[in-house]
Amino acid sequence: MKMAFLQQWRRFNFFDKEVVKHPDTNQIYDKLKGINISVCTSGKGQIIVGDYEGNLYFIDRNLQISSFPAYEQVVTHIYQLRQHNVLVTIGQDESGINPVIKVWNFDKVDKMGIPKCSRITRALPGTMNPSRVTALSVSDNMNMMAVGFEDGTVTLIKGDVTVERHSKSKTIHGGGKPVTGLSFRHTQRNSFLFVVTENMVLSYNVTGKDARKEVLDEHGCPQRCTVMSDSTQDNQLIIGRHDAVYFYHLDGRGPCLAFEGEKRLLHWYRGYLIIVGKDSKNIPRVQTSSGQTRQMDIVTVYDIQNKFIAYSGPFPEVVDVVCEWGSLYVIAGDKLFQLPEKDTQTKLEMLFKKNLYVMAINLAKSQHYDEDGLVDIFTQYGDHLYNKGDHDGAIGQYIRTIGNLEPSYVIRKFLDAQRIHNLTAYLQALHTKSLANEDHTTLLLNCYTKLKDNTKLDEFIMTKEKVDFDVETAIKVCRQAGYYKHALFLAEKHGQHDWYLKIQLEDIKDYQKALQYISRLSFEETESNMKKYGKTLMSEVPTATTELLKLLCTDYKPIDSPIVDQDTLAGGMPTVNRAAAEEFIHIFVNNSRKLMEFLEHMTRVQPNSPEIIYNTLLELYMHDMAHEADSRLQVQLEQKSMSLMHNVNAGYDIDQALVLCQMHDFKKGILYLYEKAKLYQQILRYHMDHDEYVQVIETCKRYGTQDSSLWVQTLAYFARKEESCKPHITEVLSQVDKRNLMPPLLVIQTLAHNSTATLSVVKDYIIRRLQQENDQINEDQRLIQQYQQETEKMKGQIEDLKASAKIFQVSTCSICNHALELPSVHFLCQHSYHQHCFEGYAENDQECPVCAPENKKVLDIIRAQEQSRDLHEQFHRQLEKSSDGFSVVADYFGRGVFNKVTLVTESSNSQQRKAMPESIPIKPLPQAQIKPISRSNSPMTAQPQRASSPQRSSQHSSPSRVLPAQTRQQPTSQPATQTRQQPRHQPVAHPPRQSPRQQQVSQTKQAVPQSRQPSRQQPSSQPKQQSRSVTPNSAASKNPFDEDDSGSNPFDEDINYDKSLNPFE
Repeated sequence: MKMAFLQQWRRFNFFDKEVVKHPDTNQIYDKLKGINISVCTSGKGQIIVGDYEGNLYFIDRNLQISSFPAYEQVVTHIYQLRQHNVLVTIGQDESGINPVIKVWNFDKVDKMGIPKCSRITRALPGTMNPSRVTALSVSDNMNMMAVGFEDGTVTLIKGDVTVERHSKSKTIHGGGKPVTGLSFRHTQRNSFLFVVTENMVLSYNVTGKDARKEVLDEHGCPQRCTVMSDSTQDNQLIIGRHDAVYFYHLDGRGPCLAFEGEKRLLHWYRGYLIIVGKDSKNIPRVQTSSGQTRQMDIVTVYDIQNKFIAYSGPFPEVVDVVCEWGSLYVIAGDKLFQLPEKDTQTKLEMLFKKNLYVMAINLAKSQHYDEDGLVDIFTQYGDHLYNKGDHDGAIGQYIRTIGNLEPSYVIRKFLDAQRIHNLTAYLQALHTKSLANEDHTTLLLNCYTKLKDNTKLDEFIMTKEKVDFDVETAIKVCRQAGYYKHALFLAEKHGQHDWYLKIQLEDIKDYQKALQYISRLSFEETESNMKKYGKTLMSEVPTATTELLKLLCTDYKPIDSPIVDQDTLAGGMPTVNRAAAEEFIHIFVNNSRKLMEFLEHMTRVQPNSPEIIYNTLLELYMHDMAHEADSRLQVQLEQKSMSLMHNVNAGYDIDQALVLCQMHDFKKGILYLYEKAKLYQQILRYHMDHDEYVQVIETCKRYGTQDSSLWVQTLAYFARKEESCKPHITEVLSQVDKRNLMPPLLVIQTLAHNSTATLSVVKDYIIRRLQQENDQINEDQRLIQQYQQETEKMKGQIEDLKASAKIFQVSTCSICNHALELPSVHFLCQHSYHQHCFEGYAENDQECPVCAPENKKVLDIIRAQEQSRDLHEQFHRQLEKSSDGFSVVADYFGRGVFNKVTLVTESSNSQQRKAMPESIPIKPLPQAQIKPISRSNSPMTAQPQRASSPQRSSQHSSPSRVLPAQTRQQPTSQPATQTRQQPRHQPVAHPPRQSPRQQQVSQTKQAVPQSRQPSRQQPSSQPKQQSRSVTPNSAASKNPFDEDDSGSNPFDEDINYDKSLNPFE
């Protein structure tokens, strides 16, 4: 424990004492007269006062006072939260019972300006008997509230203090002397509560459910003698006793200040400790106007950090001390006093007049004075000491000005040779703070070198653990002066690698030491220096330089580093430092042997080396192989080249390797690279150019499956040869026939240019081809006949839909399988439903629920065919790879790839039909083609026929419903042409008269033919036909048999079109 004696503290008058006056009348503020004050506090821009009549008074910044009754009898405690506009009060409403806690929310006020009381609860002690409240504290986060009682118990209330719901109270301290003080202290993880009684100081950890107690002191203090400091004093608890003022941490008692005398009140304000006490001296009492005398109290303001008394003065009967609006207020009797603090500059001037520079510096730092202001104080203090002759003390203050005060101002004062040690200290301080320029360093070193004082130079450079000068400037000065030893020492010690290598390579020319020095550096530094000095080292010490480069580009570790680093020992992954080998190729410009050795090492340890590594290595092999006179070494280089090209991990550029092989006429390499690049045509051409017949045939056999055109080129190649190549031609013809690579006529035309090829060579080939063509013709005729029959069948179905009415004889619902009852819904696909079944099961009212899944599959196929129309690249790719190009073209022709199709909608059809003259000929659709359709009208959507609308005919597009209240369902055993009976009171609605052309179009809209697609994507089943009409907003697709813009209906007999377009007629 450290004791500070207040008798040593200087006293100053840094506060002014003023009586508060009315801002309007300039009269003494007297609104506190007649108020029997019981408790005071401040915060949120107002001073709050409670009296013994239960009222609360609020004084704002303009000294306007307002009040309202809070209790029936007395207000005993007030606590204003610092971060929230919430006030907590405790008072008595009735005598003999426990006090009442009230929480006031000032963010919510009524029309009278009275804040809302958000919580009212009883302050219950740990014992069953009522007890007076002696202490109150609320945490800043409003999660906890502590109440201390006269019986010695402390009740902790957890939960939101503004509401009573979900709050839990617990007695954490019980029995003993009355509680005199409570204060919360929050750390990053825990919350603590200081409890002070008359005989004890304790701290409770209230973070968890059970509060953990720790006794801090066996002595307590009276009421109102506890206060919490701010962060400048580490948020310590301060208590005042008769002998001294004590500070407490969470774990025990801290320092204390010896201050004897009775203490009535402690308060904390901006780093100041305010103590209200009674002085032992006889101070005259103040006599009031009524003749009564008042006891005088002493208010003392202590600056705890700077150890001086900022103010001390008497006040009559001090009630309380509060701080608000940036000032300190003392409520004494019925008057309000203000203690405004003097500004910092005024305080400093008072200290300067007394030459108290040290105290001025401490005060300026505590007031967060700016750096320029502190420098002015240091300068004045230094000048003061210099004038007094205290040069050592002066230079110490001048050193503190470094960075703000011009160094020349100080240097000129100490240029005298007798003050060289002071100047040296100042220059060294400049270097320590890295603020010395080259002139300062040169000045300091020249002082040593000119005087030949090697001892001091060694002491300044070689013996200091931490340098206080610019190392680079010192190195340059020593190098220029010929002190290479000192320069190398500084460069090596302080990591000036560039300077060290320059001195070793340029001045001393010790290349081996330079290389050893580089090998001890870190990875980044080694990489940088090898790029910079690698050529010089390669020319002088090639072997050692190559070995270092191998290590640098694989897994570099400095020579003097441990085998296992700290990260690996700690369980982490080892770090692999590896430089890019391609960045060091230029170093070997004059040493190709070492370059080959280096590149072979890199490809061996790093198979995934960059492309340039393999390209350069392959070029070296080719170059040395072409210029090597020793056949044995030439074979070795050839094997290395082929091994490199066969290596699957080798990332060389095939084009560049091929150029190198061609430049050096390396046959094995050329053929291998052609094969690797899948240039089968080039392999064949290479053998043809060298007239290697056997290799030509072998090439076709080997790569003919990948490129069938090789056989065609081979046939043309042998056809151009005048010498007898009959065996080769026969073998090629067999492959051409087997693979169907050429038409027979083209084969004959190709061989016609060869005078040695006779008819016997192609006789068997021609016979086989003619037989195959004949079989194909018979098969095509069979298919044509089959398609014609199916077309006639579809036409008959369409005519039936046009000319005859559809009779619905279904007796059961297709969903529930119960007997049909009106109203019902019928579809042309012979599916019928109850109306309620249809509406509950169908996804939409335009499709048959049973047929919808199958229709959706067909529509998806059609859409897929439509999307594949524009796949031109896919078409050409299939055409190139296919052995039968005609079948591919026919397949895409059937999809409509070669037809220009316009997508139409129902609205566009109606508008264009109105504008189209009837004399325009309508072109038919190509046969075996599915017409692209829009989503608005679908040919695959069955049209439901409902039996409920008497105004619509059976051929109308919308369904008709049967009203159950008007009709009854006819027995299904009797054939009928209508699905309902017309009510007697409603006439039968006939469709409007239409022209033959319009009638034909109307009938065609209800007919859904079975279209056949000859392509390979033809669906296996056609969608079932429906007769439900589709509105323009419908999601169904366009019916290809509806009248559209072109009017092309291949099944409309009234339309004249070229029947030769139909291959099935």
